[in-house]
Amino acid sequence: MKLNYYPDTDSLYIELVEKKTSVDSREISEGIVIDLDSEGNIIGFDIDNASKKINLSELITNKLPVITQTIK
Repeated sequence: MKLNYYPDTDSLYIELVEKKTSVDSREISEGIVIDLDSEGNIIGFDIDNASKKINLSELITNKLPVITQTIK
């Protein structure tokens, strides 16, 4: 899973599955869109105006086998 933040548009994309192509997108709430693959599985979430909806300054994981990588 990858979290990609785009400050120029204030959007956060949460990529659940790498290298899958989205064939459909659905807005499930104002400014929150899910991307679906050809089998209808959710492969990602796009959150518009992310800094107004969630705290972007902190990410807490609980008991996840996580590899930490910061890309600037």
